[in-house]
Amino acid sequence: MSTTESSPDIPTRGPARPAPYVISGILLAIAIIFPLIVPMYAHADPSLGGLPFFYWYQMMWVPIDAALIGISYWLMTKEDQRRRNVLKQGNGGQTTTTADGGGEVK
Repeated sequence: MSTTESSPDIPTRGPARPAPYVISGILLAIAIIFPLIVPMYAHADPSLGGLPFFYWYQMMWVPIDAALIGISYWLMTKEDQRRRNVLKQGNGGQTTTTADGGGEVK
C-alpha cells in the first residue's frame, strides 16, 4: 500500500451534532409532505389572478420548497465544515496507531 492512499481507520470528520440533521429533516419533510396533501387544496376557490386555488397553491410551493431545500443544504454544509475543522484543530489531522492496528484520535 502506498503512502498516498488513505486508510479507512483515519477519521476525516469530528463527531456530529444531531440538531442540524433533525432541523434539515423537518424542513425537507415539510417540503415533501405539504404539497402531497391533495385534499387541502383540491378546490377552485379562492382564485388568484384568474387562476384556481388548485394551481396557484401548487405554484406557491415551488419557491417555498426551494428556500427550504436551500436552508437544509446550508445547514448541512456548515455542519460538515464544523466537523472537518474540529478534526483539524483538535489534533492537526494526526492519529496514532494502537496495538491492534486501529487509529486513535488524540
